[in-house]
Amino acid sequence: IRVGEKNMDKFEQERNMRREKIIRTVKEWATKLNFKATVILIGSYSRGDFNFWSDIDVILIAETDKPPHKRLYEIDYPAGFEIIFLTPKEFKKLLTRKEPIAIEAITKGIIVRDDYYIKQKSLAQ
Repeated sequence: IRVGEKNMDKFEQERNMRREKIIRTVKEWATKLNFKATVILIGSYSRGDFNFWSDIDVILIAETDKPPHKRLYEIDYPAGFEIIFLTPKEFKKLLTRKEPIAIEAITKGIIVRDDYYIKQKSLAQ
């Protein structure tokens, strides 16, 4: 192994460790939610093509009667998380319309909690 290859291996290991840490953090956060929810890590961290400036994109699916711009007020989430809060009905509508964010969530997303059985229901369609 040449020096450049050795550094690249170390870089890849550090990247993988960073990604695994993010996945664990999302899982820990999802586990602490005290309501029925499905939580899906999407975007660059789920695909593995993140960089230093990447945010942590998370879809949170849960029932709420609040309008979209007020949904996150009562939810505590870690810094760096970009939460996309959808109701099950809204997510189903996105899937039906084959919206890229919903398709990515199902095909490339990392489902860390699935109280609504989103994966099973989407595969059944």
